[in-house]
Amino acid sequence: MTSTALVLRSDGIGGLLTVVPALRALRRHGLRVVLACPPELSELAALTGAVDRILPAYGLAPLSWPGPGEEDAAHPPLLPDLAVNLHDRGPRSHRVLLGVGTRRLWAYANPDVPWIRGPWWDPGEHEVLRWCRLLQWHGVPADPEDMALPTPLTASPAPGAVVIHPGAGGTSLRWPADRFAEVARVLTDEGLPVVITGSVRERPMALLVATRAVLPPQIVLAGRTSLRELCALVAGARLVISGDVAMTRLAGAYRTPSVLVSTADGRHPILHEADASDHLGAVVPAAQVVSAAVRALGAGVR
Repeated sequence: MTSTALVLRSDGIGGLLTVVPALRALRRHGLRVVLACPPELSELAALTGAVDRILPAYGLAPLSWPGPGEEDAAHPPLLPDLAVNLHDRGPRSHRVLLGVGTRRLWAYANPDVPWIRGPWWDPGEHEVLRWCRLLQWHGVPADPEDMALPTPLTASPAPGAVVIHPGAGGTSLRWPADRFAEVARVLTDEGLPVVITGSVRERPMALLVATRAVLPPQIVLAGRTSLRELCALVAGARLVISGDVAMTRLAGAYRTPSVLVSTADGRHPILHEADASDHLGAVVPAAQVVSAAVRALGAGVR
């Protein structure tokens, strides 16, 4: 019987993308992988090719094993053989996984749960390397470069477009709408097709960018694409310009050139490194973003 690993990564698109190499390493190790994550990420999880089932998870709320639709009083499902914390350093996330009743937990060492053996946390480590190192400590080889995703069998809503994603859930880290609009206007004037993406919650910001760029609302795809369609869009895009590191990580998974106007991520061009107290709008001019976009379009990485 194949052993089951219950893996916790209960946040958004960017977080899930950082654990793709680790998930694939677990799968190559012969484990059946059950990923505890928000159910709206199920399409992205399927594209990793490493997840057998989703267990709905909402932040660090207690997990319900075996999950909806799998209860069988006559044949109760076995508890997972192993739990793997790819969420954070604990201790709360450690306890969420231990609460399921699993006998083994792979996680980073934390003084609040001293009986859990694991490597020590390095706060300056890139997230992809961090989760690979955790598995390697337990004898499971993981390749941090194993990040690529397959293009979904779904048509892109705007093939060959420049994707502008204002993003950045915290307004202190968000580039101003006026500057995104200026970039969109300049690139449109250069003959490049531009679309603006985001979640349903971010649609007002996306519409504001289009309005200030004097572009039609039809280019605003925010709130109108499924996650699978968003992946197809990024896979076929000429360039992604984003205020959200999650979108540049997604671009990296499809080898699509990208420019990040946000806090640092070592895999992508960056215009400013800031902590949460900095206001990016006072630092990065639109012309600098346009220049970075032109360089990225010229260099390409396909």
